[in-house]
This record gives sequence, structure tokens and C-alpha cells, in this order.
Amino acid sequence: MRKLLGGVAVWYKAGSGSRDSTRAGPSVEGFRERLDQMDLDLVLARGLLLDGSGGPGRPADVGVAGAGIAAVGAPGTLAGREVVDCSGLAIAPGFLDTHSHSDLRVLDEPGLPMKVHQGITLEIFGQDGISVAPVKPQRVSETRRMLRGLLGDTRRVLHDHLGRARGAWQWESVGDYLDTLERLPLGIDAAYLVPHGALRDCVMGPTDRKADADDLRGMQELLAASLDQGGIGLSSGLIYPPCCFADTAELIELCRVPAARGLPFVVHIRNEGDRMLEALDEMAEVARASGVHVHISHFKIAGRTNWRKLEEVIARIESFRAAGLTFTADQYPYIAGSTMLGAILPPWAHVGGPEAACRRLDDPAQRAQMEREMLDPADVAWDNFWKWSGPEGIIVADVPSGRRPELVGQTLAAGAQAAGRAPLAFALDLLRDEHLGVSMVSFSQSEAVVERFLKLPWVCVCTDGLLGGKPHPRAYGTYPKILGRYVRERRVLSLAEAVRKMTSQAAETFHLAGHGRVAPGYRANLVVFDPERVLDRATFEEPAAYPAGMPHVVVGGRFVVRDGAGVSGSGSAGAGRVVRERDLAKR
Repeated sequence: MRKLLGGVAVWYKAGSGSRDSTRAGPSVEGFRERLDQMDLDLVLARGLLLDGSGGPGRPADVGVAGAGIAAVGAPGTLAGREVVDCSGLAIAPGFLDTHSHSDLRVLDEPGLPMKVHQGITLEIFGQDGISVAPVKPQRVSETRRMLRGLLGDTRRVLHDHLGRARGAWQWESVGDYLDTLERLPLGIDAAYLVPHGALRDCVMGPTDRKADADDLRGMQELLAASLDQGGIGLSSGLIYPPCCFADTAELIELCRVPAARGLPFVVHIRNEGDRMLEALDEMAEVARASGVHVHISHFKIAGRTNWRKLEEVIARIESFRAAGLTFTADQYPYIAGSTMLGAILPPWAHVGGPEAACRRLDDPAQRAQMEREMLDPADVAWDNFWKWSGPEGIIVADVPSGRRPELVGQTLAAGAQAAGRAPLAFALDLLRDEHLGVSMVSFSQSEAVVERFLKLPWVCVCTDGLLGGKPHPRAYGTYPKILGRYVRERRVLSLAEAVRKMTSQAAETFHLAGHGRVAPGYRANLVVFDPERVLDRATFEEPAAYPAGMPHVVVGGRFVVRDGAGVSGSGSAGAGRVVRERDLAKR
């Protein structure tokens, strides 16, 4: 075996260093005299290194030992067991998906190929305040029904530690769920936010009432325990039940818990359209009172009449930041969103959970009230998707029950026409018949707003990708779309800045130690792409298409994509790991 050659810039002996030194890059003292003794498992040679800092690219070799980056050197100076020539290609840190919905899909497809093929090496689950843990055993069936439109469901038969089949959803706590993930052959790193809605449901049930002192204490204690078990922050979705039933005071009290640990509050704000400025003001109040870092999920402005607020929205957040509040955000680069079709209903329709909502959809008087509110063109305090998108702008993305396959990929307008029904009546019937288990793609955004937000230095990147049925193309194409269309074609961002937003900025926002940079001591999560060819291929018509120009992806020092093809079997199985709260580098 060849020894390492000269010209090495920095060295690291994999496996050493404390938490802080791992994040900052460990000291090289004590290693210099052993340079000629070190061997590397993998060298990515002669690539254009974009190290995640936002600085200009430079030619370099990157050396990997075990699961860590061990060396960065001048081109052609490193040798190892395997050397991959990356001439003409860029080498970057693996991309971080700061808002994903793979919480259940990962059980059935632990490699998550739609993510790794676009260069994603870490995903954060538990988003929008609605996810799989914690959950009371008696609420599992109802929770599964509620989440089908967002997360789908798992087909996997899980096993206990003795190998006995135990069925699906064999967890109650966040720790149980993360333990389940750790038993999977993950092909990607995963972390989990503690969902506000799950806390509320466990303590208060699916009710629309103000939390009293006992409720608040119970949710705070459950949140603290869930963070102890590995959650990396708190999430909420303030348009979704039961999160939408919480007042500002409840949010402040809950946010005191992650704030005390230096962890973020990741939030789908209460309104992304008509009352967006007021929703941002609420988040500033929460940040001031609790001291929490507010991270706004899938930053957007919805509804044509609201796009004119663009500069005012930006100025509002900039003023919060100037006043010393910590505000960040993430976004996906598309003019359509995707969520549960049940989100078209007014919030009150969801009180009591999915079964209660279905009963209301069957009640003529309550159904008529829903229709009046959904058709009202006036500004409202809830996100009225029907007003923003209309039946022509809402596509049925998935019907997980499998009962209506002909609707998947169709607009509600087309489905209604084929059924000979009025579009709104058709949509409400579909929700009732499917127990709300339907997902949608909805067009309500502006390309000008997308590009303006993408330029903001405090906004990172996410997919927000729902994965069932005929999904939004962002689940397959987000990161290559930014690199190909917004960097190379439209020149909205420089290549180095785009990579920074996808890597180190995201890692710093979530305190993900050892992620987001190519430097000794960091985890060997790496992506190799062709800056001249990288491009998304996923479209709204054909969303399940892998991108072009992304030949190699490495997770934990092991290839999960090689020469553009997924690596199956023992080569990639188990390359990923679960990142828990104790692994973070908090400030």
C-alpha cells in the first residue's frame, strides 16, 4: 500500500477530537510526525473543492479515513486504498435537507434514493409540528390516519430486539422512534425535531382549547424528555391541527425549553399570505419572550394579491435580526407547494381530529359553512388554499388508500369534471371518503419571490418533499435545480454561495456538529457533481426522475451513489446514522 505523499494542507486522525474540536476542525498537534504512517481509505482526487464556507473553489484532493474526512491536500498529493479521479468535477460537503417528510418512508426505503441522488446526505424529520412521535398507544390508529396525507404509511413489519415481528409503529416516545431508525440499514443521516402537535395531542388530545398551567407543564416536561432522547429542536405547524389551536402564550412557554438548550424553534408560521406580516410579528414576540432561535419553514408568500408584500416581509425579518433576535429560514425553489389536502378546510373543521372532521363534512349545515368560508375572497387569518390556487391549481398528489388511483396527478377541476360534480363539492367528498388521507400540490407562489428569497444570506435550502403517489418534483430535484438553473443558467447565486446555503449554513442553523464543511475532522459526507451539467430532471408531469450531472455521493465515507447509479447491498447499507441532541455543537 502506498504511503501518503507530501504537500498536505491539513491532517486529522479519524475518531479523535472532542465535540467542539470536531465542529471547528481539530488541532493537528501530535499528528505531523505520523503523516507518513497514515493511510486513507478513499481519495477524491483533483476536483474543484467547494468547502462549504462560501469561499471560492480551489483544486484539491480530499482524503477519507473511516467515516471521517482525514486530509485535504493539493491536487495529486494524496494516496489511499481507492482513488477516484474528480477532474472537471466539483467536490462539496453533502447537502442538508432542513425540512423533509421522510419520517415513515425511511422505514420502507432506508436508502432514500430520491434524496441521495440529488446530493442530500442528512435529513431533518419531525417537521410542521405533526409527525410520528411521541404518541400514545391508544392514539396510534387515529394518528396514522391523520398523517397519511402528509407522510403516507409504512408497509414494513418491524421487529423487536429479539427479532420477533411486532407490526408497524412499534414506538411511543421520540427515543423509541430513533432507536427504530438505528436498527435500519440507513443510507443517509437523519435527525428529528420534536413536533408540537404530538406534544399537544399526548397531553391535551385533539381539542381546540387554551392550554392551562397543568397542560403547559405537561407539554414542557414531555418536550424536555423528548429532547433528552435525541430531538434536536421543536417544530410547529400553525396552520395544522392541533398546533393551530395554540395561542402565542403557549408557544412562548414551550419555546423556553429548547431556548435553554440553544436549540431552534422550526415553524410553519400561522399565515403565509393575507396575514403574513402579523404572523411574523407573532414569531418575533415568541423569540423576544423565550430567547429561542426562530427558523421559518419553507419561506414563501402565497397568493397573487400578497406578492406585493415581498420587500416589506424581508424588511420585517431584517429588523428582527437587527434588534438581536435570531431568525433564519429555509425554502424550496418552486412556485408550487405540497401538503395535506385537508389543509384547504378552515381550522375549526379539524377540531377533535380526523373522525370529527369527517362527521362535519357529512353534516349539511357545517359543510355549507366550510364552503362559504373557503369561497370568501376577503382577507382571512387562516391560509385559504382554495382562494389562492383554485381547483385548477390544486393537483391530487397521492391517495394512500389506493382507492382512487385515477385521480393521482389530476387537478381537482379535472377530477370534478370527470365525475360531473362541482369542484368544491368534489374536493370535500374526496376528503370525507378518504378520511382526509389525501395529499396535494398547490400553485400559489411567484418566481420573482422565489429568486429574491434565494439571495438572502440567512435562507438555506430544503425539499419539503412528500414522497407518496405522484409527488412534487422538489422531492427529487431541489438541489440540482438550484445548481443548474439558479446558479449556471440564471446566475441568481454564485456556485460557492449556493453550496454554502446547502451545507454549512444549514449545519450552523441546526448546530449539526461535523457536518456542512469539507475539512479534517468533519464527517465524510460528500457530493461530487459537474457544475457544467448538473440539472434537475423532475417535472410536475414526471416527478420521479433523478438529476443529471451528480455522479458520486458519499455518506460516512461510503459511496451511496457511484457513477450516477445507486449503490445497493452491503456497500451502502448502514452508511447513515441517527444524529441526536447529544451530538450537537450548541452555542
